[in-house]
Amino acid sequence: MDQLITYSLHLADTTLILAQRNAEWCAHGPILEQDIAITNITLDLIGQSRNFYQYAATLINQSAEAVAEPATEDSLAYLRTEREYKNLLITELPNGDWANTILRQFFFSVFQFGLLEQLQKGSDAQLAAIAEKSIKETTYHVKWSSEWVIRLGDGTEESHQRMINAIHNLWTYTGEFFIPAVYEKDVLPHVDFDALKSAWLEKITEIFTEATLSVPPASFMQTGGKTGHHTEHLGFILTDLQHLQKTYPGAEW
Repeated sequence: MDQLITYSLHLADTTLILAQRNAEWCAHGPILEQDIAITNITLDLIGQSRNFYQYAATLINQSAEAVAEPATEDSLAYLRTEREYKNLLITELPNGDWANTILRQFFFSVFQFGLLEQLQKGSDAQLAAIAEKSIKETTYHVKWSSEWVIRLGDGTEESHQRMINAIHNLWTYTGEFFIPAVYEKDVLPHVDFDALKSAWLEKITEIFTEATLSVPPASFMQTGGKTGHHTEHLGFILTDLQHLQKTYPGAEW
């Protein structure tokens, strides 16, 4: 059960931290329609993270190690330390410009779509149910972000260069998608991560071709987020995210 708890937290942490980053665009989007769009994507990701946190909390409270104070989605989101978070590194990176944010969402959404498909086929009924609900949202996330990648990549000289810069900034963080941690291998024995990577790369290549962008060659990939080793950026995110709960313990809206 410990591995399943850790994996559920990994999924929850990843969507929560990406949502927190995307939320920084609220009221700062390039145009009103897209400001609303990325805000709605943020809300989708928060909803997904809540489902995974609630499941993790249920598992923790059922385990032999459960303490007198039961775990809740709030305690898991607000009262854990930086090293206890298992989110993907790419989700905690600074937003940068609009191109960088768009490409990060595109990379992640294409990966998440493939992963959710696999979770629906797994033996854990609760993960499968969350995946079934979430994949409907992720389908839109892939469509929205891919359209923006094409629009910027095959747009003006400046927008094209910004996309190239974004690829340079983010590509080395995509390998972590497909390097399973020990707990992933235990929970997802049916998932072929090499096949997942091939499908992801095929979609990336398809959209990049239409966007007149090039897929980078194989290179060193950053890892560590899945096991709690993060960039310096996560601490600052958690300072904002957890400030209210740590200043006023137990506060509720």
